[in-house]
Amino acid sequence: MRRPVRWMTALALAAALAVSSAPVTAEPAVPLTPLRAQGSALIDGYGRTVLLHGVNTVDKDAPYLQPGDGFTLTDASAATLARHGFSTVRLGVSFDGLMPTEGVVDTAYLDRVENVVDTLAAHGIYTLLDNHQDGLSKIWDGNGFPEWAIRARPADGEPNPGFPLFYLMPSMNAGWDEVWNNTYGVLNHLGVALGALAERMNGRASVLGIELLNEPWPGSPFLTCYPDGCPDFDVKYQRALQQLTDAVRARNATVPVLWEPNVTWNESMPSHLGKNPPITSPNIVFSPHDYCIPSQLAIYLGLPEELRALCPAQQDLTWSNIDSFADRTDIPTMVTEFGDGDPTVLRNTIIRADERFVGWHYWHYRSGDGDPFRGDLGRELVRTYPRATAGTPDSMVFDSGTGDFAYRYRPRPASAPTEIYVSDLFHPDGYEVKVTGGQVTSSPGARIVTVEADSTDPVTVRIHRPGSAGADLPSAGGTGSASGFPWLSSGSAG
Repeated sequence: MRRPVRWMTALALAAALAVSSAPVTAEPAVPLTPLRAQGSALIDGYGRTVLLHGVNTVDKDAPYLQPGDGFTLTDASAATLARHGFSTVRLGVSFDGLMPTEGVVDTAYLDRVENVVDTLAAHGIYTLLDNHQDGLSKIWDGNGFPEWAIRARPADGEPNPGFPLFYLMPSMNAGWDEVWNNTYGVLNHLGVALGALAERMNGRASVLGIELLNEPWPGSPFLTCYPDGCPDFDVKYQRALQQLTDAVRARNATVPVLWEPNVTWNESMPSHLGKNPPITSPNIVFSPHDYCIPSQLAIYLGLPEELRALCPAQQDLTWSNIDSFADRTDIPTMVTEFGDGDPTVLRNTIIRADERFVGWHYWHYRSGDGDPFRGDLGRELVRTYPRATAGTPDSMVFDSGTGDFAYRYRPRPASAPTEIYVSDLFHPDGYEVKVTGGQVTSSPGARIVTVEADSTDPVTVRIHRPGSAGADLPSAGGTGSASGFPWLSSGSAG
């Protein structure tokens, strides 16, 4: 395999075994480039398969994203995220903030969003811009849609049980019906607002994409979504997603657009997006959430925490739905919310994501949190992982008990090497890296290990504690067969 000239010097100095005792800051080895969907993979401008690990930061209350509010990400908080290997932030934006007055985009709000995006980019972090809502609007003590955009109002004496049960309120369902029917042009206005956001982000390589709407509720047809999803509603919902996608693409032709299933997905209902009609627009990414409903009931309704024992079975069903969607559509998946403070429930998500080479955004982080990524939480989230692969991933193992990591991939031509972030929590004072089928091209002790393949044969990388035997990988698949990650074939990513 031909290697870029700029890596030849480093390659000549590298060894297949490197022992480190001087960790460095987690900075990008090469500049960020725009990402694109190619088959079921995300690909960067160097031709590498990208895996993203990150966090949510969502400011739900006006005035949004104010400097010094303890919420808006700062240079210091971005540095904390980068040090722990997080490569993306799902930044909440609000329709209410974008267009507080009907038909008028708030450019000062766009300035503040732009500032956070640029702050994160300076630390090598991609931003996903998430059009966030919970409970439709402040009309119902929720957030997201401006009050002028929705005509429905609570009836006199109508009880409001708060999140999440307020979605059952008849008046809120009437408000959602206005959205999906575009009764008073609300989708048109939202398209204008998201188009303005997309236009402002033109030329910013660090913008991962725009997520059209967080946790959309079906409105009055919600009962039709149980127990097997709601194909009729999803046809209408997909038309709305396509309308918003077209509005974004009219102002920014290349930015990826993320489509989230309707929120009954969180209760294990499958999505029927992409069935009627198929998803044909380029650069679309599926953005499901993975929450355990029994655990959520314990948090929000005070039910017994022992219910969390049911989480593995429910999360297996969620991931089965993800598998079905991926098989049907052949577009990338990124889990854009998961985690509720219970490390066991959180680990259920991450293990299943690792098995499929799927990226994620943990809920939740803000600048005022300082550095919460320690203890049991950090042991799951601050992982050694291949954030960019010059090839097709085949198999990956990370042991959150020891920090031992192993990875195998099938090389293909790329203009930058494979990059593997090494967890600063598990390996603060050094690590060993062993490579077969390739060479380490980074300096000893680098927080980002870079690897170049020797040929077209599979490359295996092991990173572990000095003296450890390291993690084991399952047997490699045969040449030309499907990879260990069921959605990634040599064709889809190459």
